[in-house]
Amino acid sequence: MMREWATVVAWKEGIATLHTEAKTSCNSCSARKGCGSHMLNKLGPKNAHVMEIVSPEPLQPGQRIELGIRESSLLGSALLVYMTPLFGLFLVAGLFQMLFHSDLASACGALLGGVGGFIVAKGVSSVFGEREAFQPVILNIALPPDAMRVETEV
Repeated sequence: MMREWATVVAWKEGIATLHTEAKTSCNSCSARKGCGSHMLNKLGPKNAHVMEIVSPEPLQPGQRIELGIRESSLLGSALLVYMTPLFGLFLVAGLFQMLFHSDLASACGALLGGVGGFIVAKGVSSVFGEREAFQPVILNIALPPDAMRVETEV
């Protein structure tokens, strides 16, 4: 199970709005100065993902929760998103090459097949995305930010 911590932004009527930050592998690598990906990550915007999840337990803004999603559903969705446009690209490019015997027609077919593959992937992902196996589940709920208080004697 893939795990990720998220911060609660709001909770209303059993629906929690969560905020997660996109992580890169640049923090675990020691080749920061010579890496182009590290420089691009510093230049680009810091991506944050906002999502909604069902939570019957009331949550407070600022509270942290651990989400989980099965590896099989994650791999299946990645396969759908990457392979469907690639398959469409090769299929329509080959079909146009066979029909018109032209490289220009093949290039146009590749473009049409790739775009068509993206459209098919988007349609199929909206159908599969509603399934329970593709929905994240709450694994752990941390204490609210104001629940723990530490006092020190001076």
